[in-house]
Amino acid sequence: MSPGWIGVIAGVGLLLAALPAALTVANLRVFRPPTRPPRGGRAPEVSVLVPARNEAAAIGRLCHDVLASEGVDLELVILDDDSRDATAEIVTGIAATDPRVRLIRGQVLPAGWCGKQHACWQLSQAARHDAWVFLDVDVSPSPDAIVRAVAFLDASGSSLVSGFPRQVTTSFLDWLLLPLIHFILLGFLPLARSRQDSAPGMAAGCGQLFVTRRSGYARAGGHEAIRASLHDGVKLPRAYRRAGLRTDIFDATDIASCRMYERSADVWRGLSKNATEGIGSPATIVPFTILLAGGQVLPVVLVTWGLLTGWQAWPRLAIPLAVAAAALAWVPRFLEAVRFRQSITSAVAHPLGIVVFLAIQWIALARKVFGIQTSWRGRSLPVQ
Repeated sequence: MSPGWIGVIAGVGLLLAALPAALTVANLRVFRPPTRPPRGGRAPEVSVLVPARNEAAAIGRLCHDVLASEGVDLELVILDDDSRDATAEIVTGIAATDPRVRLIRGQVLPAGWCGKQHACWQLSQAARHDAWVFLDVDVSPSPDAIVRAVAFLDASGSSLVSGFPRQVTTSFLDWLLLPLIHFILLGFLPLARSRQDSAPGMAAGCGQLFVTRRSGYARAGGHEAIRASLHDGVKLPRAYRRAGLRTDIFDATDIASCRMYERSADVWRGLSKNATEGIGSPATIVPFTILLAGGQVLPVVLVTWGLLTGWQAWPRLAIPLAVAAAALAWVPRFLEAVRFRQSITSAVAHPLGIVVFLAIQWIALARKVFGIQTSWRGRSLPVQ
């Protein structure tokens, strides 16, 4: 490669690395945890709505965590979505000792519906209160999580808000990849602008924790509006915005944690199943590959190459450009590791995480192109 091209490539890498670094620094100032409402006054009435399919290992812990909530008058409604394990029996036993718990038996999954969306839609029909918290079973809320999340909904003036819990990692791939949730969110979404711009394309969310009210849900069409989607974290906020409603997000690190996966194979399948509704879609995969590979991987490759070759034939200006680009590629990850209690060693492995993440997106797109069906929790999923 000619010396001139080395300088050009290093400069491009610097620009692509600077974008998410600058945006992350700006977003960390406005992506805040929800505050606790003032003491006194009437406790809000909240329906905590939980879809469950084959969750015997976690459902008891989830019930314990939710029922320990403080400052709210709640009901916990759990839908058993055709579980083949002891999920229903465990919930039934808890409901026998605590009248706040209700178990609903899910209906047969209709054609054209994703299982989770159908379960959440049924839960919405059963909710007795006006304020709703949709919660995944693998989320562990703190005692003040529900009251603070509902307070954020009211203070934000939004019809739907979503919290991003701290991700608990136990296998290699979730250690490597799950911290990228915050990196992608804060590095490529201008949060301050998204709160002013109601365009659906500016929406974001996390399907693990949604908070809404009955009226907004009905106006947006709720989960029925995204019945075929596998990616409610993106699609549900967009449905609200298409209905002219505001959405927002908050940092749930200090009020909730989530252990999504047990094994690396589960991480790969879990991230693959909805990839083509997000970054892995035909419309976004090429620009995101350029942004991520060019800004997060290329600078590290250049610096490694330069160190191994003693910077031979490198233009003088290209060396600081490449080093600065590599440094900026790591800035967001180290800031996020401190802020969101993530692994520092995972941040060090950031370029490898980006490579694996992009591989998942491209393989998911290829499976879609060739019509290869996948499955999740014992159900075949539609090719998105």
